[in-house]
Amino acid sequence: MALTGKAAVAMWWHIAADQKADFLDWHTHEHLPERLRIPGFQRGTRWSSEDDETGFFVMYELSDRQVLAGPAYLARLNDPTPWSVKMMPHHAGMVRSLCDVTASAGAGIGRHMLTLRISPAAEQALQLRAYLKELVATLPTRRGVTGAHLLEKADLGQVAQTQEQRIRGQDRTADWVFLVCGHDAEPLRGLLASELAPSVLNQQGGVGAEVHADDALVAGFYGISATLSAAEV
Repeated sequence: MALTGKAAVAMWWHIAADQKADFLDWHTHEHLPERLRIPGFQRGTRWSSEDDETGFFVMYELSDRQVLAGPAYLARLNDPTPWSVKMMPHHAGMVRSLCDVTASAGAGIGRHMLTLRISPAAEQALQLRAYLKELVATLPTRRGVTGAHLLEKADLGQVAQTQEQRIRGQDRTADWVFLVCGHDAEPLRGLLASELAPSVLNQQGGVGAEVHADDALVAGFYGISATLSAAEV
C-alpha cells in the first residue's frame, strides 16, 4: 500500500478484554465513518495486535497536516457523541502522533503490519532518514511485502486540548514512525533481526534503539481489522 495523502495520524492503545466487543462495534459503525466524513480525511485503517489481544494500531491518512487544525475536525473532537464519551475512557496507554509522510511506497493493503516508533538522535537525523527512505524504496519489492512508509511527527503549534483528549487523559506521542505492510508475517518479523534490528537502527542514529525504550523504539505486529475510505461514507 502507498499512503494516500501528505500527512497521517498514527495511534496505538489497549482495550480491556471485557470492552473489546463494544469497542469494535463502536469503532466500526460510528467512529471510523465519523472521522472519514471530515474534509481531508482520506482513509482510516484499524489493525489488531498479533501478540497482545488488547492492542490496536489505527492510522488515518490525511490530505495534509492542516486538517487537524481545521474547524471541522476540532468541532468534532469537542462535541463527542454519547457512544464516544462511553468508549473513550477505555483507551489505555494512548500514543497519538500527527505526522508528515516523508516517504511511502507500495500497492494494495496486506494482511500484516509491522510498526516501529523511533526517536532519532538530533545529530544523526539526516543519516537515519536516508537509511529508512532507502528501505521504503526497496522493501515493497520483496516477497511477502506490500508497502513501507516513513512518518515524522509534525508540529501544529499551539492547539488547545479537546474534549476527547480530556476524556482519555494525557496522550503520549511518537517521534518517527516506520511501517511495513505485507501479506506474509514472516518477512516482516525477520526485519527486526536484520535491517530494522535495534542494534542496526542505533548505529544509524536511533536513540537508545537497542533497549526498546518507550521513547526510543517500540515494535509491534498487527493484523488488519477494518479499513474505510472517504468515498465509502
